[in-house]
Amino acid sequence: MKTDQRKRTQQLAPQAQPPVRPAPRHITIKERLLSNLVWAPLFFSATAAFGSASLLASLAEKDGRRQHRIARAWARCSLWIARSPIHITGLDVLHNHPVAVYASNHLSYMDTPAIFAALPFQFRILARSDLWKIPFIGWHLNRSGQIAVNVDNPRASIASLTNGVRALKAGMPLFVFPEGGRSRDGRLSEFMSGPAYMAIRAGVPLIPMALVGTYELLPIHTRHFSPRPLELRIGAPIPTEGLTTRQSEQLTEQLRQAIEALQAAPPHNL
Repeated sequence: MKTDQRKRTQQLAPQAQPPVRPAPRHITIKERLLSNLVWAPLFFSATAAFGSASLLASLAEKDGRRQHRIARAWARCSLWIARSPIHITGLDVLHNHPVAVYASNHLSYMDTPAIFAALPFQFRILARSDLWKIPFIGWHLNRSGQIAVNVDNPRASIASLTNGVRALKAGMPLFVFPEGGRSRDGRLSEFMSGPAYMAIRAGVPLIPMALVGTYELLPIHTRHFSPRPLELRIGAPIPTEGLTTRQSEQLTEQLRQAIEALQAAPPHNL
């Protein structure tokens, strides 16, 4: 009898929920005007200028190295315009495991500049095909050999994953947002198993990363910058030796837990 009562009590007890990220701070009228009249126009102008330079560079090269350098310059310029410097924690992992599948949470449009500014080597990015429709950004992605994923078309998605595996086996690191889209509340959403699948097929480690601060800088529900320091936290590599593609879901859950732990870690004293 007491056992039954204890079970009912456990069932009725509220379940622990992951903490909700604090809402971005209120933006003053002055900051809103500066964002609309200064920062946003500067950001779009820089994107157009660097995008045009990347297109010109693509006419004279095939390996994309010069285009990648231009993309990194655009990224650093974008973070400067947003007045949001980025700090990297775990940089030694990048030097010890250059060829890998790098996976991060996705919080904001500013995630892409943050990643390009932070990672110190050339890589390919695997992203939603919707980005290829954006002027200048899409043109750069197409001409620089990045890999588009159409999540609404299973056959196209499989072809994209195959292209990703091919790039990894050729020695090119790959970056991906496993959630497939930006978070609406700053918390992790469901992960796709594509990154784990590619890492297993290519026989390379899966490296979890967590962006901190980009959600508050430019969340999905606003177009106004709220400048702040950013951080990219890089976790321990997750090995794939001995795994088969049937274990992709298991590896995906391990990746999600690692990124969640990185997000919850104490902030770096910037």
